[in-house]
Amino acid sequence: MAHRHGHIGGEGDSAVSGSERGGAGSAAPRPKRADARRNEKTLLDAAAAVFVASGVEAPIRHIAAEAGVGTATIYRHFPTRADLIVAVYRHQVEALAEAGPALLAAGATPYAALGQWIDRFMDFVVTKQGLAAVLQSDDPCYDPLHSYFLERLVPVCAQLLDAAAESGEIRPGMDAYALMRGVGGLCAGAGNNPRYDARQLVETLIAGLRRAD
Repeated sequence: MAHRHGHIGGEGDSAVSGSERGGAGSAAPRPKRADARRNEKTLLDAAAAVFVASGVEAPIRHIAAEAGVGTATIYRHFPTRADLIVAVYRHQVEALAEAGPALLAAGATPYAALGQWIDRFMDFVVTKQGLAAVLQSDDPCYDPLHSYFLERLVPVCAQLLDAAAESGEIRPGMDAYALMRGVGGLCAGAGNNPRYDARQLVETLIAGLRRAD
């Protein structure tokens, strides 16, 4: 993916040699695919945690420290900050999409799985709000992310709702997109108000889906 952005870091992070970045003249072998995936997941988990705590402009050295690697390692995986932001977003969407079927398979009931998934969705929304300013920029590299989010997650939420309705635990007919939009709205309403407990409000919303005995 081509970007117009500069390199991720400041504060001395750009002092990375061509050989460290694996430049065109490097003959170093590419890492094994499984190892590369594990390494990238570690970096993305670390970046997501730092983004939530400090925002997307946090120094790259903070992410490197969280992941337990050098800054050069992050440059090799994500040459620009935009690359890293897009990758974190997609990584979290994929984890959330995969969690739905896994929770259904492992959960005590479909309704319990729905509640657990919504709790994870809230965690994602918090991170997404941290990315909101950059995702609303004019850079076209961020344009496909919203559609990707909907395409991956709305069907997962619908599967959980359908399973809970078929088990008789909730009333049928709840629209997955509307529910996700509602949860997002409740999360966004918190602002900096310490008395606003978005998670408690969302729990009340999900409890309201239960069928009356």
